[in-house]
Amino acid sequence: MEFDKEYFESEDFRELLDSYETAATTGAYPFMDADDLIDIADYYNMIEEHDKAVNVVEHALQLYPNATLPNVFMAREALMTGNFELACQHADTIENKDDPDYHYLMAEIMIANGDIEGADEYLRNYGKTVSADEYIDFVKDCANLFIDYQVSDKAYEWMSRIKGNDRSTDFNELMARTLLGLGKFKESQILLNKLLDKDPFCKEYWNALANSQLMSEEYHDAITSSEYALAIDPKDTEALANKANGLANLSNFEEALKYYQRYIEIEPDNAYILFQSGACLVNLGRNEEALDVLLKALSLTPEDAEQLPILYQELAFCYNALKQFDKAMEMLDKTKDLDCDHVDVMVTRGHLQLGNGNVKAAQKSFIQAIADSESDPYVILRIAISLYDNAYIQACYDMFIKLFSVIWKNHPEFTEGYSYLALCCYELNKSDEFLKYLKLACEKDPLEAKSILAFLFPEEMEVKEYYRYMKELINSKSVN
Repeated sequence: MEFDKEYFESEDFRELLDSYETAATTGAYPFMDADDLIDIADYYNMIEEHDKAVNVVEHALQLYPNATLPNVFMAREALMTGNFELACQHADTIENKDDPDYHYLMAEIMIANGDIEGADEYLRNYGKTVSADEYIDFVKDCANLFIDYQVSDKAYEWMSRIKGNDRSTDFNELMARTLLGLGKFKESQILLNKLLDKDPFCKEYWNALANSQLMSEEYHDAITSSEYALAIDPKDTEALANKANGLANLSNFEEALKYYQRYIEIEPDNAYILFQSGACLVNLGRNEEALDVLLKALSLTPEDAEQLPILYQELAFCYNALKQFDKAMEMLDKTKDLDCDHVDVMVTRGHLQLGNGNVKAAQKSFIQAIADSESDPYVILRIAISLYDNAYIQACYDMFIKLFSVIWKNHPEFTEGYSYLALCCYELNKSDEFLKYLKLACEKDPLEAKSILAFLFPEEMEVKEYYRYMKELINSKSVN
């Protein structure tokens, strides 16, 4: 939801809010227009005081039971909990069925219920009744509705209906969000940078830019963008999460943990941030602390949450690190009836089995994962990496040579894995092969080469220099 922050900072609104709060503290809620009460509720939502917002709207419904905006507000509350029946009841209660907000609500109920095409048709039919001078705003409202529900392709269709040279701030904001949802990160960043040129003190733009950079794996840039947002508002939770996520993706778990903990100080019951914090603790080897944090995250995670399978896997890693292998397997077993990537879980199972010396069990799990994935190259890569991580270097090498030679030949678009094979050759003292695959790694996937092989080279060296440097180093050693 977009908030009118400029209005909320105005003297008129501050007087309105003061009048309401003064009366509310005495228990005598004031008589106000429905629209004014909804503005106050929106303000409370903006500052994340949701309970106060609901109280305001409930008061508005006592005064105006058939008013549009209070019923729209409560219908959306119902949609957030999946209560479609209650949402429809609030829609039916609205007296003015010609109000645009009524029509947006009806479309939103359809979208929330999964009827995307029905909502699109409903809005297109309603659009035929919208006057020409209001049509552009109508299109933007429709696009914004689909964006809120992450239906980015439909949002883009609606934005494409705006012809001419409309490049207003709100158009660019909506288009940037739409492009971000479509995975067009560079295009989104161009628009966000234009917006920032006009308003460099808008933390929302910096946060959106950081999100786009995180998704395009530009982690250093994402950290920088989040730092600008934090300079504007040190307690902005989105900026704290963005910086922490950027640091975690760079394996700087110690620093990432600090920012996750700052977030938790503000919102102690955010399951996702608790999970991320627990994952950092696991990577830092602070497993007792991690277990407490992850179990709290589990207690706050709904049974149908998408992140639940990942949380169970992280708990499995944590229990395994605490030498509680049976408990780790129990966590993985809990994913069997969940809607998740069961091949991914099977690879994790094999990895933990291998690490505990259960070679036959691990082999069975890995074979099952390869079969279920129909020999997906990425699954085979994960298994090969597991072999390396568990110090089965020769087996890892053999797997790359036997399987990946076929994959790389038949799937030229698949560029991952060369760095790991180069590393195997390095550890097995196969100098010629090491140089061969090092060169391919740097050419095919420089990001992977940097991530996996950087420890072999001077800290500031660019990937394109790796092969020349190592070839000279090996030749000099052979001469000596």
